[in-house]
Amino acid sequence: MTVSVDPTQPVTFTPGEPGRPVLAWRSRASTIEGIQQELARIWGHPSMQRDVDLDHDGVVDRQVGARTSVMNLVVVARRPETGERCAAIIHDLTGRHPSRTLIVTPADPDGPSWFDANIQAHCVVASESAPATCAETIYLTCGGESGRHLEAIVAPLLVHDLPVTLWWPDEPPMPTHTSANVLEICDRLVIDGSSWHGSGLAQMGRMATFQQRRPVAISDFAMIRQSRWREAIASVFDRPDILPYVNHVRAITVTYGVRDDSGSETPNLVKPVYHVAWLASRLGMRVVRPLTPEASGFSAGLKNGRTQVAVSIKPRQSELPPGTTLRVEIRAVIQRSELRADITAEQDAVHARVWRNKERILERGFSALRRNELDLLAEAIEAGGRDPVAIGALRMAAELAGESPP
Repeated sequence: MTVSVDPTQPVTFTPGEPGRPVLAWRSRASTIEGIQQELARIWGHPSMQRDVDLDHDGVVDRQVGARTSVMNLVVVARRPETGERCAAIIHDLTGRHPSRTLIVTPADPDGPSWFDANIQAHCVVASESAPATCAETIYLTCGGESGRHLEAIVAPLLVHDLPVTLWWPDEPPMPTHTSANVLEICDRLVIDGSSWHGSGLAQMGRMATFQQRRPVAISDFAMIRQSRWREAIASVFDRPDILPYVNHVRAITVTYGVRDDSGSETPNLVKPVYHVAWLASRLGMRVVRPLTPEASGFSAGLKNGRTQVAVSIKPRQSELPPGTTLRVEIRAVIQRSELRADITAEQDAVHARVWRNKERILERGFSALRRNELDLLAEAIEAGGRDPVAIGALRMAAELAGESPP
């Protein structure tokens, strides 16, 4: 059944296997009004209202054109391939989180003002007998003045009264005029600090400042990835005989992977710093000396009340992506009793081991897979309002980086 109104690019919609999105509509426009007209035509077209299947007994009607947007999802992608990758992930979420999605790619900022839109609709069925759920995706390529004022193009295309999530898969160019304007219209910002250039520490400071000035929720894939680590670390102290040590931490050491351990490369430190920042913020510590480069990595100083806490972030050669956490070690001392916790992770599990005065007293394993971008985006979307744990961790990370927000 052909459902596209563009005879030069027909799209035949045939319900695919349950859970797999199928392209049901495709058209183009070059103005805001043209996009809005195409969106109206999609859901007003008779072919998007009913799909007719033939079975052995005759004709079976199935309603397929149920548009169920629960949010607006805006992606700002500097490169077309980045936008295509993000769109593929979002399409896989259609059945769980249908949204009006805008994939925005700024181009040729110094040329004349223009933009081109590719409007698509994808439908997915949960089962062979269930009605399909459909959602729109609008690919926007903006040049010249349009690319410098993204909010002027994005805002009229949003579904009113629905929350706006802005996914910036590259490094947000804060605090430029382009990013500031489009950030003003979002309720949640999704980022991945582990993909930023250099150490990522200065960017964490800018992000913490933005978080303090704007009531927007920030979901960082780098922080979300570490939830299995945080659960394992917290579990170390859930035994009554170990719990008292939590207020007597003396040292935190995080080892992260690099491809070259000679020190010639600039590692991204976002993930290892988040480990320290989360612990420090939850235990009420304060920074007395920000991160300082040393021959063996980076060191910093914290205080827990009057107790000095030494922080060490160390590189180690690994085949894993650079910046990946390899080990978290925590040392605590009560009088002459020393506790050492050692947490490591694999592809599908996290391990926690604890020694007291060199005697192993605890060993636990947790089944927990490393999550891909589909899992991370779903969790970011499903999060409620601003997460106080994430807020505290980001602010502490900025302080550790010496980039404390005002």
